[in-house]
Amino acid sequence: MLRTMILVAGCLAASAAVAGQQQADQCAAGLSGDSKTIYDAVAPTAASAPDLRAAITDATKSLVMAGKVSRSSAKGAAEAAGACLAHLKS
Repeated sequence: MLRTMILVAGCLAASAAVAGQQQADQCAAGLSGDSKTIYDAVAPTAASAPDLRAAITDATKSLVMAGKVSRSSAKGAAEAAGACLAHLKS
């Protein structure tokens, strides 16, 4: 009985992760260039990041310093990317 409950809980968690990934991917499809760059940089580690906001901030700073994201659009782009990345945490 306990094994069955553990298996069911594992399946439900996997289903939720897949749903979150699909929502994040759908959201990211509508992002602008800089926002998409930030999303792509953070997405692989977003689910396990202890502080998603810090992960987005750190990645955005690195991308700005590398010239891959415009400094003038960084804040707005990070906020837009963060809205999509939040789906990966749920």
